[in-house]
Amino acid sequence: VSDASGCSMIALFHTGAAKFSQNLLPRTRRAVCSLLPAGALKEYSSIVSRKLASHGFGASMAAMSSFPPQRYHYFLVLDFEATCDKPQIHPQEIIEFPILKLNGRTMEIESTFHMYVQPVVHPQLTPFCTELTGIIQGMVDGQPSLQQVLERVDEWMAKEGLLDPSVKSIFVTCGDWDLKVMLPGQCQYLGLPVADYFKQWINLKKAYSFAMGSWPKNGLLDMNKGLNLQHIGRPHSGIDDCKNIANIMKTLAHRGFIFKQTSKPF
Repeated sequence: VSDASGCSMIALFHTGAAKFSQNLLPRTRRAVCSLLPAGALKEYSSIVSRKLASHGFGASMAAMSSFPPQRYHYFLVLDFEATCDKPQIHPQEIIEFPILKLNGRTMEIESTFHMYVQPVVHPQLTPFCTELTGIIQGMVDGQPSLQQVLERVDEWMAKEGLLDPSVKSIFVTCGDWDLKVMLPGQCQYLGLPVADYFKQWINLKKAYSFAMGSWPKNGLLDMNKGLNLQHIGRPHSGIDDCKNIANIMKTLAHRGFIFKQTSKPF
């Protein structure tokens, strides 16, 4: 048997394995492997890994088949940080704008967008804001305006293939505030349009409650505790919160949860 035909046999075995009974599977595996020249099985595994990597999945077949397929090609994890104080200042302005591109098949992070934003109405951050978010004045001074950051988000979305109509993606936030209140409210104040891709999302708190049967009152802290996960970074850091959201999503997906849109259409 040639290497090529051997690989074809293994491919057929992989794709049809689910149809074999548990009793026949070990015998079939032994029969297929006995027909292969030395090293063919290892070579085929290497070919499969390279093929997966070339398609951006970067995971083994076993890892990919360990949880059911999601409805979306990509999840765009987002968590804003904004100007704040006690009592609350108005209007609030976004000062950190992070997005993680999560592959819907592997649940691994493929790309990151992360920028700080210069506030214009209240350009000076309050001590409360810095203590809460860890963002100091020097991190926002001289940074692009929200309008400029939104333009760069659109460029990043295009570069990542996320504007292709055949690619299904959706934003994921911890709560509805980011995309229901914060972004549309600031865009309205500044007279800026809101892109359509920001108008539908998954609220991770709702998804978690559907999966686990309890509402996470303390957000990410409760979800990490409920799933026995270590909290990543510091709370109220936008980029760290995104990493926690991604980790929680991956864990729920491995448990068989299928994520669905939770926001109502605008």
